Order: sequence, then C-alpha cells, then structure tokens
Amino acid sequence: MMYSTSANPLDHVAIAVHSIEDSASHFELMSGDVCSPPEILESQGVRVAFVGSIELLEPLSPDTTVGRFLERRGQGLHHIAYKTGDISSELSRLATAGVQLIDEKPRPGANGHLVAFVHPKSTGGILTELVQHTK
Repeated sequence: MMYSTSANPLDHVAIAVHSIEDSASHFELMSGDVCSPPEILESQGVRVAFVGSIELLEPLSPDTTVGRFLERRGQGLHHIAYKTGDISSELSRLATAGVQLIDEKPRPGANGHLVAFVHPKSTGGILTELVQHTK
C-alpha cells in the first residue's frame, strides 16, 4: 500500500517520563538509537533528550506543565510534533481554519528549533506541536 507524502511530516513523538536516565534504555533497546545528552529548557520547565524520533520530557519540578501531566496521567504520550518549513505561516493557516492555538507565535524549543503548540481541543484530544528546524 502506498501512502501520500505529507507537507508537514511527523517530526517526533514526546513521552513524559519521571527520569530521562531511567527511561532512555528502554527506548534505546527498542529503536537501536542512542539517547542524546539531556537539554534543559527552563522556559518550559523540562529536561529533554531524544532517542531517535522519541522525545523524552522530564519535568524540572512537580508544578510544571509536564509535572502536572505526570501527576494526573503517569508516564506516557505527551504530544506529537509535525515538522514545518514556515511555522508562522502554518500558525496563520491553522488559525484561519478555526484551530485553537496555544501559541500564536513560535517560541524557542529543543535543539534551538522554533516550536508552537496547538490546543488538544482542536486535535481530537492530542496535544500537537509544530516544529521548524533552524539548523
């Protein structure tokens, strides 16, 4: 079966975890990839690391967005992210289509990329991120 190529391909899947170090080995074993060194994103209250296309999110404290997510739901899928070449235009396109945005303008994300989030109310209950690679 042939699938179409999307204008905005999947960039990564983010998993909320209590500890990157405790969780990385599972994803390394499953994927064969090696975990990147963790990066701290103070503005988002998380440490992040990547094992291939899996982003591991560890809260810096319990009162952060990811900390509250873990308290309510436990470890698991946090969001999916789509890559875009022009995040500002994509945000405008989605807003015009009536999509509820969390971020109306892009902000700095992991690896120095630009990111913006779409509200789960507009995406079937799944938090969705747009990512524009800057490197």
